[in-house]
Amino acid sequence: MPKVPIFRLRTSEPTSRPDLQYYGLTLAFSDLQLGVDNLRYDVCLSPRITSDLSFHLARYICRFGAVESLLEMDVPAPIQNKFIRSGEGPAKLRKATPADLKTVLASIHLAILNRAKAEGNPSIDMLGRLAVLKFIRNELQTQYAKILEQCRMKAKSLEGVRQLKMMQTQELVSSFRVGKKIILRRAGQEMFRLLRQIETETLARTRHSLLGESPADCYQLFLNPLVFTDEGRDDYLCAEHYYMFGNFDKDPDRFTNLRQCALSFLRELGYGEAVDDEHLEQALNVPENAIALVGTGNGEDATQEDRNKQDRLDIWTRLLQRQGVLAHVVASYEAVPLLAEYAPRVNPQQIKNALIFREEAERVERIIAESRLHSDRLFAAVGRVASCRNSERSHFAARVLYDLFSYHRDLRGLETINTGFDHINLVSDEKVRELSSLNGMLYEFLPPEDQKPAQDRVVHHVILKADVRDSSRLTRSLMERGMNAASYFSLNFYGPVNKLLAKYGATKVFLEGDAIIVALLEREGEARLSVGRTCVLAWEMVSLLREYNELLEQSGLPPMEVGVGIAYQDSPPLYLMDGEHRIMISDAINDSDRLSSCSKRVRKKIAPDAGVFQVYSVLIGGGGNGNSESASAEVGTEEMRLNYNVGGICLSEAAFHKLKQEISLTSWESNPGATGFTGPWVDELCEFFVGTVPIANGNFRKIAIRKSRIAQVDVRDLSILRWTDRWYYEVCANAAVYAALPGEKSASTRG
Repeated sequence: MPKVPIFRLRTSEPTSRPDLQYYGLTLAFSDLQLGVDNLRYDVCLSPRITSDLSFHLARYICRFGAVESLLEMDVPAPIQNKFIRSGEGPAKLRKATPADLKTVLASIHLAILNRAKAEGNPSIDMLGRLAVLKFIRNELQTQYAKILEQCRMKAKSLEGVRQLKMMQTQELVSSFRVGKKIILRRAGQEMFRLLRQIETETLARTRHSLLGESPADCYQLFLNPLVFTDEGRDDYLCAEHYYMFGNFDKDPDRFTNLRQCALSFLRELGYGEAVDDEHLEQALNVPENAIALVGTGNGEDATQEDRNKQDRLDIWTRLLQRQGVLAHVVASYEAVPLLAEYAPRVNPQQIKNALIFREEAERVERIIAESRLHSDRLFAAVGRVASCRNSERSHFAARVLYDLFSYHRDLRGLETINTGFDHINLVSDEKVRELSSLNGMLYEFLPPEDQKPAQDRVVHHVILKADVRDSSRLTRSLMERGMNAASYFSLNFYGPVNKLLAKYGATKVFLEGDAIIVALLEREGEARLSVGRTCVLAWEMVSLLREYNELLEQSGLPPMEVGVGIAYQDSPPLYLMDGEHRIMISDAINDSDRLSSCSKRVRKKIAPDAGVFQVYSVLIGGGGNGNSESASAEVGTEEMRLNYNVGGICLSEAAFHKLKQEISLTSWESNPGATGFTGPWVDELCEFFVGTVPIANGNFRKIAIRKSRIAQVDVRDLSILRWTDRWYYEVCANAAVYAALPGEKSASTRG
């Protein structure tokens, strides 16, 4: 039975249009001081970092230019390679790996972030990142010119010495000179790949932790594949990431022509009625608009929206056909897989045109034959272009619209970055640097290890005290068993804690039988994360002690419990000198002592109903003659604050406010019905805050803070009378709290 053709009737009413996004790329700085010329911002990058970057760039250029063997060649008169550090000799390149360069790049970018955090201005981070990109782009050209000159001198030194070797060397130098664009592109792409890696692995999370939410569009500018290209024109990059646009005036698929086709397409759909041409062009900066308009060209028509997209795709395909572009679009995409085999012997544009025009195909075939390559793949691609069906053409048409929008966005982004470069003065002259620095105009970015000794001045400090609970009872229990209490405390508490101190840059202030006091000093020019890192240190101390307790209980030994107090002082500590020993004086020591304390009476009352929290605070006072724990705790009309702190971490109010400045703390709405989150001692109005603290080696630790009101209790039986308007703060150390966080399945909390 013959098949009956099926026709789809299209409605005469215009199809609905999707709402487009409009994106104008801008880069604006705020609250920055202009430099000495009153036109640009003075920026100085770490000399050590720039020296390392120069070396690695030279290394890439030598490798991709295939001149490493030439520069290492022995000649009658050795030539000093200027990109090799002094003391390493001219004969061999210093061994280095991409991991070395990655470390260098991460180091300078983290220094930039720390400076931005220290001054509370995200624009400093943008300025520093632009400065690094500008340096790399300039240094690529500088190092290429140096290496080319060294190669020429090396070749010249061989004249009259080794005739064959001289000819080979001259050919190598000529190839290096002709391949400049390819060499610089490959070196730039290696740099771009590493910059993208450190952004994904480290910088994005660190920036969020230090500066909070920031506009993603601004930082997307730095992830632009065109950033190290000459005006964004590179056939290989376009073929890899976008569309290989035509380069010659006769080519109908030049970028400017395709851009006008896209604007005409939008006007034909009616988008130009409500906006002017300048605003309409901003729709080309959003690749998602292409998907919303025409889809992917896969031919699906399951829904009405699919059919609408197909209708719009037909309009776009016919427009390309009228402009004589469609055949070039098909040929361009078919040419991309051929580049790996035939380029650079054959120009990429020649390969593309060979798939369309017979004369060009014959010319390319001769070049391929001279290079002793096979032309089978070329003519297979010619056949595919000639026999391309309507459905395939629609697919290519949809693809080129998306790639055009992507390239348009990145090209405008490159123009924005170039404008930003014009506002940066990379200071290299020492006199200009000194003048700019003296007048407070210089933005100098130095990793901590490069900063001057004068910048070791302490500006703030944090004190942590860990106090062992019931140490007297524990000591008696051990002695009754014939055990040594000193070694018990040393092996199970002081020894493990000492190993943690170096990790967080903490120093021991005081050690007594049942307590340890440590300090984290915050120095000028460093990342101001002292409270956050002290909180993580305390968290690890409590967690480590919990693990030791499990082993002790298995061995039949009594467990050890501590209470931790953290206090912050917005000034450096004072010191007394006892001979050669320094004795620290600080109000924060007294505060941490109170925060780490635990009243026996309060503990007895609260412990049965403590739940998942390990810190509580109460006020006793307001009359009554209740019994006190000691003569110093007698209560009349004066209020007294007593703590419950068993395996917990209590934070001072000043430390909490400093923590909010250090990292981005997000309010967390906990589940009020969660086990252990409710109880007679849990304030129903308590608040939770969650943040992420950067620690060493690109690691992160999530911490949760509970802010609760202090309860006023009856002096006689410690029953709650009311909730006061005073607050206490707990760094949650119980695994159950972290398991309840959104997206968390364990208490690991490591980023």
